Amino acid sequence: MPFTAAELNNIANAALDFHMKGPAFDQSIQEKPLMKALKAKEKEFPGGKEYITFRTKGVHTTSLQGYSHDDTVTYSNPANIKQGQANWYELHAGINFTGTELKKDGISVVDSVTGAKTTEHTDREMTVLAGLLEDKLQDMTEGWAETFNSMLWKDGTQDAKQVPGVTSFIINAPTVGTTFGIDRVANSWYRNRANLAIASNSGTWANQPLVRALQQDFRQLRRYQGLKPTHMFAGSDFLDALEMELRAKGNYTLEGWAKGGAIDASVADVSFKGLKFEYDPTLDDLSKAKYCYILDLNNITLMPMQGENMKQHSPARPEDKYVYYRAVTWTGGLIAKGLRSSEVISIA
Repeated sequence: MPFTAAELNNIANAALDFHMKGPAFDQSIQEKPLMKALKAKEKEFPGGKEYITFRTKGVHTTSLQGYSHDDTVTYSNPANIKQGQANWYELHAGINFTGTELKKDGISVVDSVTGAKTTEHTDREMTVLAGLLEDKLQDMTEGWAETFNSMLWKDGTQDAKQVPGVTSFIINAPTVGTTFGIDRVANSWYRNRANLAIASNSGTWANQPLVRALQQDFRQLRRYQGLKPTHMFAGSDFLDALEMELRAKGNYTLEGWAKGGAIDASVADVSFKGLKFEYDPTLDDLSKAKYCYILDLNNITLMPMQGENMKQHSPARPEDKYVYYRAVTWTGGLIAKGLRSSEVISIA
């Protein structure tokens, strides 16, 4: 016999829904391999008027000259050093919240000026499902990382007050323009390589045009002393094409199809010359799913200012509002002493 309306109402008044506790599950956090790699090799600088400068060169004046007896010989005076320069920039990310919100979260402010010190109420766990303050701070942390990572890929045109990223100097047309104050036209040694729109498609998988292009290009990328690629970041379409070329040649396993009682139809993570292709989801987000950036991160350096690397702030609240603030700031720039060991490559 079905419940009556009165019985259903009685149940609703007598029972509670089951609410799972814990942080809200964030489903939008992506991997950030470029940011991770750059931060692992970052170098601090002490400050300066406007620029981070560096010295680089790519030609030599001195050459051999044959002579005999009293032949006249010549001398040269090398003057080939070029100075590169990059602006440093100031970045900010911040949140605000009210004392009322904290009270609803079971938290009282101890330091009423900045809200830096707080205390949790007794039995707070009885009322809190997901900590509001914790969630706001997590949003600031991940929001910072997400936009900082995106900035490191972009070319700087999105905001004149943000650091120009990798695509501002690893460019599709490397023979034109000026980078870090160095003329690419007059200085051919200060150019990245570019191999675009490689015809890798269903009709030519077995010919492996992409693998063959990589084989040829890597000779040039490793041609010069002290210059060689260290990382490869690729979009999903590029990796799809590369894996299809491997599948066309049947590169599944040396042991056959059935091993361990199951057939694994996947292609293992792909590497080339000892370097692993890393999928960077940000390239997909930036409409560069068909691209791969082969980078020499020994010569591309993230430069945070000393004492200004992820600096935390708790600004004082206005005297007439119980609103509290948290912020993170970063000051620095991105430089590239050498470009000829880096390449942008894409499929058609």
